[in-house]
Amino acid sequence: MSHDFIPPAKPIIGDEERRAVDAVLASGQLAQGTEVADFETEFAQVLLDGRAAVAVNSGTSGLHLGLLAAGIGPGDEVIVPSFTFAATANSVALTGATPVFADIDIESFTLDPASVESRITEKTAGIMPVHLYGHPFHVAAIGEVAARHGVKVFEDAAQAHGAAVNGRKVGTFGDFAMFSLYPTKNMTSGEGGMVSTGDPGVERRLRLLRNQGMERQYENELIGFNCRMTNIHAAIGRVQLTKVLAWTRTRQENAAFLDANLTGVKTPTVTEGYEHVYHQYTIRVPEGRDAFAKALKEEYNVGCGVYYPIPNHRLAPFQTADVLPMTEEAAQTVLSLPVHPSLSQNDLERIVEAVNALAKAGS
Repeated sequence: MSHDFIPPAKPIIGDEERRAVDAVLASGQLAQGTEVADFETEFAQVLLDGRAAVAVNSGTSGLHLGLLAAGIGPGDEVIVPSFTFAATANSVALTGATPVFADIDIESFTLDPASVESRITEKTAGIMPVHLYGHPFHVAAIGEVAARHGVKVFEDAAQAHGAAVNGRKVGTFGDFAMFSLYPTKNMTSGEGGMVSTGDPGVERRLRLLRNQGMERQYENELIGFNCRMTNIHAAIGRVQLTKVLAWTRTRQENAAFLDANLTGVKTPTVTEGYEHVYHQYTIRVPEGRDAFAKALKEEYNVGCGVYYPIPNHRLAPFQTADVLPMTEEAAQTVLSLPVHPSLSQNDLERIVEAVNALAKAGS
């Protein structure tokens, strides 16, 4: 095929990241240290309006430790979406609590506040919505439900670095929030996560839990884990942090081009007052989504992703009898197109040409 393959995602790692890692290697200080502390401070300043940030070794660890630090455990229920990556429900289960699945709003792909309220019981201790694909969840409505029932809100912001609601950054609304730093996210540290919180008690417990329960060596205060981030990973993250806002603007510009030119498919909805950071540009293909995805790659050499074809409530560890019609519809129709900052104008035009041709052929 004459056209180069357009990948659905493309991590950007350059000379600055390599030099930062080399400097850490030369220092001999490889484990958690000053690079991690500086990364936490800078992440808080750039993406959290100064709210405290605690670095960990993965996004899943961030969710798990955040829940533990917030007091979630056996006997509790935490309401989560089924339409997301399994780490959200996994982290609840790992605390000994029970994940309870609610349906989504099909336009934003995030938790439907009415469905959340219908799932609340006397055991509900928290709600953990996901800012899915980079679009914030219904912050005000979910907050109102939580306040009415006296439960906490935890933000899974794995895909939403820099997203905002009415100018306020995600990661600053819940008792804690988690950002993933996996290679395919809007910024990366190679592997890792960042947990934000406005509660000094939660922050201190997070720092203890990630480090074997210690603040000072050998003075263990509680049973903890080894979930520390290394200086190597933090050095990568610090460089990426200087670029992520510009990359986000490019993602938004790419999304605007796709919005203006795609036909025959349902393009992403952005709620008024919300800033979408387009971790994924997710369309809906009403019929024949899987064949559509196959043809994109085989006929046009355009990559795409299907996230998430099996809802969590139908996965083996969590199988329930929940009826979640919007979740099921999304799982059968969503398709994520390339929107990453490495796309050229020719790439964008080829994506439009391919999608429009396939949509027309299928109509």
